[in-house]
Amino acid sequence: MDAKRLEELLSSIADGQTTIADAMERLKALPYAELGMARPDMHRSLRQGVPETIFCQGKTAKQVAAIAGSLLEEHESVIATRCDAEHMAGLEYNFSALVKYHPEARVAVIGNATIPVDGRSMFDTFVVTAGTADLPVAEEAAVILDHLGFPVKRLFDVGVAGLHRILKEVPALQSASAVIAVAGMDGALPSVIGGLVACPVIAVPTSVGYGASFNGIAALLTMLNSCAHGLTVVNIDNGFGAAMAVHRIFSSARSGL
Repeated sequence: MDAKRLEELLSSIADGQTTIADAMERLKALPYAELGMARPDMHRSLRQGVPETIFCQGKTAKQVAAIAGSLLEEHESVIATRCDAEHMAGLEYNFSALVKYHPEARVAVIGNATIPVDGRSMFDTFVVTAGTADLPVAEEAAVILDHLGFPVKRLFDVGVAGLHRILKEVPALQSASAVIAVAGMDGALPSVIGGLVACPVIAVPTSVGYGASFNGIAALLTMLNSCAHGLTVVNIDNGFGAAMAVHRIFSSARSGL
């Protein structure tokens, strides 16, 4: 249950439109629902401002649809990540027009397109890639931030092999509230950006690269060893984690305004 629905329920009780028994029936599934193969967390939105996200990889289409249906009983919308064609077919079969799919990001949004929250429009995030091959991971981050109501600007293929490309964009980057820098190969782009801007920089290593990149481990180690102060690094190919890091930073900042 999200804060909006809980407030509506409490107001309905106070106005006499809902009985205590009816309210108890609504609340009995909290804090989580029991589905046997999964226990969707119904309180996560109250604690963190975002409903539980469904990680589809390793789950069947039937399991994904069941979890989504359970979460939608208490939330306006649900995000599903690492969603393939089979998962998507199951979601469309069960939820039809409620589903919007972003194939490059492999993200499905079930329900309302965005989660409107006051104050988020003031925080601009740049999602930046070193190369075009990094786009799927970058789009995972960008689509999720879009869904959460944060303004997103995309800046692609500005890797350090042609340093002039990123230097041209420095004035724009210096105006950002946060930067998500996505890179494979040598993973150097976040360090370069981190030395040029004052805002939080979230580094995302990708599994893009030749053999010695070790499926992203080389980029991960480069980012972890960055000399740019305060660089935040998430796991390999984890665009979702980068978006959530931005969400937490901005939510904390907004609560202090």
